Amino acid sequence: MIFFLYLSSGLFLGWSLGANDAANVFGTAVGTKMLKFRFAAIIASIFVILGAVISGAGASETLGALGSVNKIAGAFIVVLSAAITVYWMTRLGLPVSTSQAIVGAIIAWNLFAGIQTDINVLSKIIGSWIVSLILAALFAFVIYRLVIRFKLLLKIHLFRLDAYTRLGLIIVGAFGAYSLGANNIANVMGVFVSISPFHAITLGPLNFTSVQQLFLIGGIAIAIGIFTYSYRVMLTVGKSVFKLTPQTALIVVLAESLVLFLFASRGLHDFLVSHGLPTFPLVPVSSSQLVIGAVIGIGIAKKARNMKYRVLGKIGLGWIVTPVISLLICFFSLFVWQNVFTQDVVDREVVHIQDCDVKY
Repeated sequence: MIFFLYLSSGLFLGWSLGANDAANVFGTAVGTKMLKFRFAAIIASIFVILGAVISGAGASETLGALGSVNKIAGAFIVVLSAAITVYWMTRLGLPVSTSQAIVGAIIAWNLFAGIQTDINVLSKIIGSWIVSLILAALFAFVIYRLVIRFKLLLKIHLFRLDAYTRLGLIIVGAFGAYSLGANNIANVMGVFVSISPFHAITLGPLNFTSVQQLFLIGGIAIAIGIFTYSYRVMLTVGKSVFKLTPQTALIVVLAESLVLFLFASRGLHDFLVSHGLPTFPLVPVSSSQLVIGAVIGIGIAKKARNMKYRVLGKIGLGWIVTPVISLLICFFSLFVWQNVFTQDVVDREVVHIQDCDVKY
């Protein structure tokens, strides 16, 4: 029972992710009025849950390497701090990253526990955020150029083009939601994996692991966030940065979905490794950043005639302050939770053993 009480912070963060990050899969489609919000929310919810349950384990390992929270009370505070940060930014209408918020909170726990944060892992995560943003812009730029060329060659009738675009937004949005669930469920439930009380369930040939059960709960929380609070952020992404046509909205979603998949797919990662090829790290990246990156790529391809740089600057500032705010909230909350409410947020014996292992 105590576990489920502490798990509430993960549910809150999942709701916040649905309200902020997950909604961006369909933000451009809703912003251009190609899809109704309710229909987009239903598709996003179904596929984000499927992605979380089927393919959500990969990215959680990277967060575990950054900092392994060893007490349930500590995990509660870490996730709650990230959720409060994302919720606050969402209220301001800023598409921030749950990935940045949870990383800032984990670093705060490391500082409070006296554990040195692995700089190599942190560098990998931050580098992935930067690379993913650039890739989204590059993919959007290239896809836009290709689409323009094919439109001129095929000469598709306007009504048929509209129907194709609408169908494409649904298919690509479903793919993006699946990839998002696979990639970002680690932000929501990753710190609870090592202390999960669930046991594996076998139904014929299917084995429903304890981690998958945990991720299913997180996926449902994300879906609730999509339905209840995501519309405002959808409009910020879909309209405020750069005016998108239905076709460019499709390109933005496709570019974002491809990048999410690259950083979420263990199958692709293992395939590249087996053939001696460079791989993409399995790291939680932000769908909000990818949407903005893709929108910037479209703006560059169209020579940035109506890019709203003031909005971009405001969003960029949110990305910088998010991990800092999350870190400060988490560190202060850990102190209060341990010293005022007398709850152990760090297992000092485990920390001592880890220190001995490092020394010897």
